[in-house]
Amino acid sequence: MQQEAVHTQSKNSFIQGAKDCIPTLLGYLSIGFAFGVVGTVTGLSLLEVALVAIFIYAGAAQFILCALLVTNTPALSIVFTVFVVNLRHFLMSLTIAPYVTRYSTWRNIGFGTMLTDETFGVAVTEAMKSKKIYGRWLDGLNITAYVSWIIACVAGGYFGHWITDVEKWGLDFALVAMFIALLVLQLSETNKSKLNMYLKLIMIMFITVYILLNFFSTHITVLIATLFVATLGVWMDK
Repeated sequence: MQQEAVHTQSKNSFIQGAKDCIPTLLGYLSIGFAFGVVGTVTGLSLLEVALVAIFIYAGAAQFILCALLVTNTPALSIVFTVFVVNLRHFLMSLTIAPYVTRYSTWRNIGFGTMLTDETFGVAVTEAMKSKKIYGRWLDGLNITAYVSWIIACVAGGYFGHWITDVEKWGLDFALVAMFIALLVLQLSETNKSKLNMYLKLIMIMFITVYILLNFFSTHITVLIATLFVATLGVWMDK
């Protein structure tokens, strides 16, 4: 009983949430730094790089923003594209929502607003282990990731005048590597029956993406495939 109380107290701690974020920080720092470099090459000022990191706070969307700016894409098209790319965050928030219903509406808005692919992966893994997610822990996880991301983007923007080739340093692979690590971590915490289901869903995801790429752009393909496989996963889990 005492051991369980100690575990509960640690998982209801802001500091513990910050500690649990540490394994993902290498990804945040490298990807954020790479964005800062790309943003500078695109023509963004250091202040603009910081503002993008603060208000958009989404790696894929920020890189796409830079690509669209280079091609002089209309502002409305940029806003719409960034919105579509970030629609997956609604799905992630819906997954976490049942674990934080005991908190106020404003607290839940804060949880959802600061949720990213990486913090979502850590939070889901914690939910699978403990069957609970505590607000202070989630705050520690989210805020640590957020601050680290801003610092990395600004640092990349500052040094971007001297570093123009992110591939040379392997920074372009950082996002993929981090997602692989999160996937392995989550799969290692599942039982055999669930593991088989997840492996089937991963295979279905690959096949779905392969088929849809023949008809849609990459971003639309990812959105449709995610919605389809996520819905399928919920049905299979029942």
